[in-house]
Order: sequence, then C-alpha cells, then structure tokens
Amino acid sequence: MPYDASRREFLRHSAAIAGAAALPLSASELLADPRPVPAALPHAPLAQGEPVRIGVIGTGGMGTGHLEAFVGAARDGRANVQVVALADVCQPRLMEAKTKAETIQGAGSVTTYTAYLDLLARPDIHGVLIASPEHWHAQMAEDAILAGKDIYVEKPMTLRLKEALRLRDVVARNPKAIAVVGTQFVMIQSYNEARRLIAEGAIGKPVWSQTSYCRNSKDGEWLYYGIDPAWQPGVNLDWDAWCGPLGPAPWNPEVYARWRRYRKYSTGIIGDLLVHRITPLFVSMDLGWPTRVTASGGHYIDKAMENHDQINITVEFEKEHTMIVAGSTANEVGLETVIRGHKGNLYVGENTTLLRPERLFADELEEQTIPGAEQGDSQDVLRLKWLDCIRTRAPSPSPVDLGARVMVIVDLATRSMWEGGAFGFDPATLEVRKL
Repeated sequence: MPYDASRREFLRHSAAIAGAAALPLSASELLADPRPVPAALPHAPLAQGEPVRIGVIGTGGMGTGHLEAFVGAARDGRANVQVVALADVCQPRLMEAKTKAETIQGAGSVTTYTAYLDLLARPDIHGVLIASPEHWHAQMAEDAILAGKDIYVEKPMTLRLKEALRLRDVVARNPKAIAVVGTQFVMIQSYNEARRLIAEGAIGKPVWSQTSYCRNSKDGEWLYYGIDPAWQPGVNLDWDAWCGPLGPAPWNPEVYARWRRYRKYSTGIIGDLLVHRITPLFVSMDLGWPTRVTASGGHYIDKAMENHDQINITVEFEKEHTMIVAGSTANEVGLETVIRGHKGNLYVGENTTLLRPERLFADELEEQTIPGAEQGDSQDVLRLKWLDCIRTRAPSPSPVDLGARVMVIVDLATRSMWEGGAFGFDPATLEVRKL
C-alpha cells in the first residue's frame, strides 16, 4: 500500500522532538512537561458494517496473544475486526505472527513492518494495540494518538511517571482519541458492585484497603520466555531500535527476551503485576491522587534478577485512605482484596462481593453476598470493549487519566525500593520529592 509522505514525516518529526528517554530516579523532580502537544491527525472513517482495522506493535508473547485473540474473535463471529498490519524489530517473530494471523483470520494478507512509524503512517488503520516492552509504551502511544489512531496500550501504561503525565496531556489535547490501558481487571463486575455499595454508604468512609498479586516459580520469574538462536542483531533484528529511547547498549539476548527482570527496562512486579490489582480499586473508590508511597522488600529467592522478587507497598491518598499492596514472585499465597470502611468491610472476589459489618454496626448492616455477572475472561472483555469504543466512540473503561494515577504508585514505589525511604507526590505542582 502506498503511504502518505506528509503523514509519515509528521510522525517521524513527532518522535524526534519527544526525546522519550526515561529520566533517572532523583530525590526531587518537577514532572510537568512544557512541550506543546500537537493536534492529532483525523481518524480513519469507519462505516457501519465495516470491520475495525487494527495494527499490532510488538509480536512477542503478549502481542501475539492479543493478535490470536483478535483474529480468533473475527473467525468466530464475536467481533467485526480485521488485523491488517504488524510491526516488530525482530523479523523471525514478525513472520511467525504474520503466519498465525493469516492462517486463523483467513481474510486478506497482513502487512509487516520493522519500523512502527510506517505502520502508523497508514491512513486506513483505526486502532493500534501496543505490546512492546514498557520502555517504548509512552512514545508509541503518543505517536499513535497523533497519527489519528485509537490505542490499546499494555500495562504498565509507561515506564516512568513523567511519561504518564505527558501522555495524559496528549489525551487531554486530543479528547476524541480512544485510549485504553490494558489493566483488564477493571472489567470485573465485583469492583463495580463495591463502588455501588460504597456510594450508597454501606460501609461508611473507606479508611484502608489491601490487595496483592503473588505467584511462584522454581527457576525464577519470566525465565519461561525462551531465547531463540535465530535472533541475529544486524541481520534479522534491529537491536538499536529495540533499545530506542533508553539509548544504545551491547546486545544481550537475556535482556531482549526477559526485559522485565532488568531495572533499566522495567519496574518488574510493580508495573507488570501489581497494576492489575491496584487499578480496579480506583474504580471502586474515589481516592483522588496518591500523595505518599513507601515500599520495602528485596531479592529473597531470585537473586539473579535485578528487579525485586518481594515487594510490600503502602500508599496514602488525597482523600484520606491508605492502601496496602503486596507482590511476590517467590510465594503464591497473597492477600485477599478487602476494602475496610468505618461501618463495614467489602471482600472483593473475582465473581462475588461480600459485605460484612463491623461488630459495632452489626445492628445497622446485614451481611450480604452479591454475585457478579458471568462475563468470561476479563482480558477478552476489555479487548472487545475497546473495539466497541472505536466503533461507538464510547468512553474508555480504562482511561489514561486513571493510568496516570496508578503510575504515581508504580513510579514512587520503584524509587522507594531502590533508594529507600518515602516519596511524596503533589498533584497540584506535579512534583515528586523524597520525604
């Protein structure tokens, strides 16, 4: 397909001026970004009955999983969607994903690109799913929005908080863009039931909550991502492009395949796992912004991993609430998700919400269990909802503003783990400081 040269040059210029290198952690930092945000290019028109045409950036494990889900939904008649383009710096991964997509989808060829900006330059694409390593999320998301695409960006939304606040500005400047962050637990109905009960005053003021994401492995977390000897930098893999905004580095297949284990490229448990449990609690409660975060833990089992295998986080919020979050890749027994109010407590499960009164208020409240609606896999629900939002222009169920608030916790907890101590965030000035 021929490309609009002016469109492609606009995107390349956007990427060049953004300078998306992640900032080093520091004791005090003003995170407001003074750069102006351009207006996005127009969205591709989408007629009634026309398939939503999407591209996928990143064809590793996560991206290929999404790809297979989309083409499977199209094949099974669950969604009117067509995957038309894939982008990845690794040719072997790219061609394997292309074969899978065309085999399952059975409708038209899928074009491949080694430069994601060439995919974004296509005027026929409606939506782009971003499943790159997290150090690329911010730049790719901004470029896609400015190219007139609706986006689904994998979690964590960005690598650093400054990037998240910038992306929030981009969406605010371009409010017609549909931007979904891939924290699919927001689609679990029990969190919405908890929100309803809290709004009705059932438990009084929520004073503190707890949640966790814990799992275990014998050999070490994320080592199940294999290393393919066919990967050859400079031959079929653009390693410099993969390093991208963080600058050049010597080729390291361990880093390429298992980047979540490395501090430079990932926040580890915090951004990859804990965001899933933290984000839906924002759905249940009106918390405002996180204002103070402390974290502790260490390398207790997997000492070869740079990022930590045990993390415990305490978060304080604008609206007088404390959240306790535990994460582990060395033990799978976690905490129940519980919202504790002055009058009662909510135990939020995958399919049920249990209300238990505090002893002092047992004469005012009755214990009750509210079953959740059966809706299937939450990730599939969120993917299909994104497609629906592209078609109907309904609001995002997992918006960038919410993702930015979650990123305050991710970023400050990461600082606390590496530097020690507590970190504060001022939502008025967008300043982070060590307390």
